[in-house]
Amino acid sequence: MEKNFGCFFYLKKKHKFESGEICIYLRITVDSGCVEISSKRKCFTEKWNAKAERVEGKTEYAKNINAYLDTLQQKIFEAKRRLIEVDEDISAGKIKDLVMGKKIEKERFTLMEQFKIHNEQMKALVGKDFAPATLQRYETSYKHTLNFLQSKYKISDIEITKLNYDFITDYEFWLKTVRNCDHNSTVKYLSNFKKIVNHCVKSGKLQRDPFLGFNMSKKEVERDVLNESQLKTMSEECFQAERLVLVRDIFLFCCYTGLAYADIEKLKQTEIIKGNDGDLWVIAKRQKTNVTSRIPLLRPAFEIIERYKHHPQCIRKGVVLPVLSNQKLNSYLKEIADSCDIHFNLTFHIARHTFATTVTLSNGIPIETVSKMLGHRNLKTTQHYAKILDKKISDDMKRLKDYRF
Repeated sequence: MEKNFGCFFYLKKKHKFESGEICIYLRITVDSGCVEISSKRKCFTEKWNAKAERVEGKTEYAKNINAYLDTLQQKIFEAKRRLIEVDEDISAGKIKDLVMGKKIEKERFTLMEQFKIHNEQMKALVGKDFAPATLQRYETSYKHTLNFLQSKYKISDIEITKLNYDFITDYEFWLKTVRNCDHNSTVKYLSNFKKIVNHCVKSGKLQRDPFLGFNMSKKEVERDVLNESQLKTMSEECFQAERLVLVRDIFLFCCYTGLAYADIEKLKQTEIIKGNDGDLWVIAKRQKTNVTSRIPLLRPAFEIIERYKHHPQCIRKGVVLPVLSNQKLNSYLKEIADSCDIHFNLTFHIARHTFATTVTLSNGIPIETVSKMLGHRNLKTTQHYAKILDKKISDDMKRLKDYRF
């Protein structure tokens, strides 16, 4: 918004003027900038009232000129109002252009173009500020947003200024119905989308946040984990197929360390380090958060490492374990679940949940310590992962059994 605005009529003598009528000019001032406009009208000096900025007298001649100047002044204020309405910076030059009949073309920003710019910048920062998996999530979110626009509006892009609350709720409905996403997955995609919207709001491309009043809360999910008995059964099960033995061992290693798939896949032998206590530790940065996990190596995990240290893939790549693709791991885990009488959908990420609950929290490890080993940035994330088991609750409450209130 401008600080100073002025509109001033005056007589301007042309070069080598000697006598006769003088041209009436209008000067528009906005802050430190000013422009002049010729009114295309003239007046004798002795008839001009400089204070009133009008022609003196009640003659038809004076009335006609003054009425015209009033109209011109009104156009100036109307031009200023139009600039404010379209949220355009106000300048003397822009007001003049509008008065002279020129159109002011406001720069327009579109959603998918802004989304594309964001993803390209993120791609350039992969390995520095972002993990490859983070970029992949935003690229997937980009595709969902594009498909929504094409499905709902039959367009491939939309102006940022057209985003509103109804657009967000329609997108949420589309994700849950057409894409068949569950509630929490929908919230994740909308969170990615919201980052683009927030950037547009902060940079002034969008005046109002369309997410204002929209509920982004996730639903609490009961996460399946292996209990001690199931862990023991799996570790002792004899599999005929070598592929199942390998997958079982990789899965158990993550149950004993809390590492996610992306972290165990790239875990180097050089990241198994002897700590100050003389024991071996896993000290490695998490791919997702770039936060360092520091995990003392339990004996079962060490034995698994020893079992594969001469494996050709481990020697060639310098990794701790010969990890298969996540898709194959999850496929083979279904066979392992059937063999071990596990009656829920066993996925690789359950190993991380099992570490957080059965292996650590239920055995009295403080949640702050578990959070550090999991490589979380804050305790809230650990509480989301780590479900307190009934056994832990029972053990904690036993301390109060003999307490007299």
